[in-house]
Amino acid sequence: MSSKVVSTVVRRAVLSDVPSVAELFNGYRMFYEQPDDYAKCEQFLRERLENEQSVVFLAEEEGEAKGFCQMYPLFSSVRCRHTWLLNDLFVSADRRRTGVGGSLMQAAEDHARNDGAAQILLETAESNVPGQQLYESRGWELETDVRHYALTFEA
Repeated sequence: MSSKVVSTVVRRAVLSDVPSVAELFNGYRMFYEQPDDYAKCEQFLRERLENEQSVVFLAEEEGEAKGFCQMYPLFSSVRCRHTWLLNDLFVSADRRRTGVGGSLMQAAEDHARNDGAAQILLETAESNVPGQQLYESRGWELETDVRHYALTFEA
């Protein structure tokens, strides 16, 4: 019995990809205990891409969306250079631990490197051990010399 080899293709998403990415984005938000709201996800992604406010990479297998990552541009005053925030990374449950997440991260890393960025930043939940393992396996380092604070406003 032969097993079928599935090839993952990662590419930069365009506006016509918004419906597929929005399905994954909705799953990502629900992972972080947000309510199921496909329409909100679709609108948010469409606005980011239309206004060139983010870069989204889409992982597909046989034309089916299996994962995505979204990056936002930032600036470092200390470095006098731009940086990227890898804010969202999500892989469908059936494709986790198959290399899809690593492929998405590679696309993000390549984009930032080719774009001349000083660095890429990301944050993840303390409980996201699989994500932390992925990041550290790729050479990402946990920052221990800075503190991140947040001031949250209700919607």
